[in-house]
Amino acid sequence: MAATLEQLFAEIPAEYVLSSCGDLATRISAEVVESSGEVQPGGLFVARVGQTADGHRFIPQAIEAGAAAIVGERRIEGLTVPCVQVKRAQDVLGPLAAAWHGFPSRKLAVFGVTGTDGKSTTCHLLHSILKRAPGVRAGYISTISAEFGDESAATGLHVTTPGAPRVQAYLAKMVEAGITHCVLEMTSHGLAQGRLNGVDIDVAVLTNVAHEHLDFHGSWEDYRAAKATMFHMLSRAYRKPNLVKTAVINNDDPSAEYFAAIPVERRVTYGIVNQADFRACKIAHRPSTIEFSVDSQQVSLRLAGEFNIANALAAIGAAREADMPWAAIREGIAAVDLIPGRMERIDLGQDFIAIVDFAHTPNALKRALKAGRQMLPPGKRLIAVFGSAGLRDVEKRRLMAETSARLADMTILTAEDPRTESLKDILAMMKAGCLARGGVDGKTFIAVPDRGEAIHVACQMAEQSDLVMACGKGHEQSMCFGTTEYAWDDRDAMRSALRGAPLATLPTARKHKLAPD
Repeated sequence: MAATLEQLFAEIPAEYVLSSCGDLATRISAEVVESSGEVQPGGLFVARVGQTADGHRFIPQAIEAGAAAIVGERRIEGLTVPCVQVKRAQDVLGPLAAAWHGFPSRKLAVFGVTGTDGKSTTCHLLHSILKRAPGVRAGYISTISAEFGDESAATGLHVTTPGAPRVQAYLAKMVEAGITHCVLEMTSHGLAQGRLNGVDIDVAVLTNVAHEHLDFHGSWEDYRAAKATMFHMLSRAYRKPNLVKTAVINNDDPSAEYFAAIPVERRVTYGIVNQADFRACKIAHRPSTIEFSVDSQQVSLRLAGEFNIANALAAIGAAREADMPWAAIREGIAAVDLIPGRMERIDLGQDFIAIVDFAHTPNALKRALKAGRQMLPPGKRLIAVFGSAGLRDVEKRRLMAETSARLADMTILTAEDPRTESLKDILAMMKAGCLARGGVDGKTFIAVPDRGEAIHVACQMAEQSDLVMACGKGHEQSMCFGTTEYAWDDRDAMRSALRGAPLATLPTARKHKLAPD
């Protein structure tokens, strides 16, 4: 693609732009980027002030790498290339990248999915449905991976929406590959930081809103408002032929009325408890499936846990609003038997159940543990292993510990990305949560700082038909201590424990002479 700087700004509202200098007819022949290390000759570098770095400091490196023009939030004198000063760079980064790629989302039917829990599962279920619909070629971008035609890519070590230029590049690849429909997972961080600006969505799906990310958003109200950004995007999005801009809302969520008040072209609801347009009834838990009826259609779900019924309903509601046939919906839902790191069973022939799940919020942990209890025969124990991240929402440490003290028979507290915080202090807060719910240290809960050893201890404790559940990391491939990402996968750790030894790749492992506090 190629366009002039003036052409890229053609659809940017005039009030976003403060000033410009140089020749706006300058040709931008390489991608729009926000990292000086990604600048290609002829590209556009957008400098913005981030949480940890100021992009304006890297303008000289960007020009040296061949940037044809600069966009920034500050007036910069003496540049050898054209520049445009804007109010907030994050507001224009996505739209500029979209313009350079020829507005790819306008050539796709785009389903946006947000919520505290269940986003990735809903995305996978919806993607599975779309793949089976006649005349549809489906792609997706989730926090796990992106798929566009015959290509796929990992989207990061930890859970977040890719940056705006990367999102637009993925969408462009989809268009090039002949994709017609895209499922896009939209995190609250991604929405708040403008990573999804410039995406024209057609169906907006809300799973739920629960306690999470208050360290970043500051308050519950701001967190919920970040989720609401998706619905405001829906109302402002480019109008595509034969597609009605539709909001799909969980009517069982306490915030349903808040989201329903946002003006949109069409709104539908789903749920299990409350009345809804797509409501599950006649629910029957079978040994390997959950059967339920919705809109007079019988659906078979192979994912464990009642919360996955809600995820399936979200996918069904979105699919039906896009005129997907029931045959594709039934087949698509039934085909999904595994979401990486989501209630994923690890079976090496042991006589107890071992599960890895991504649950890293109080609500997700509650739902995972309740699902685990449903799997247990009478008299058998649920052993939960989890931690709580450093430099993140402090309050959830206590809440998660309280949840496990209430629902698990044995809780093993351990590390989960302590970052630069004291792991000892994090575990102390979690211990206090267990004690507050009547837990007894050494009897109903223990703390094992090294996660590999903690999972190994849990497996050693387990007796026949018990259930060991490691929560919090799911599909993730690393764990952060200090500022270093160490190779880590809970599924590998569980397999190692089942073979009889703890996975020892973290600095807290006993093979290391020094363990962090």
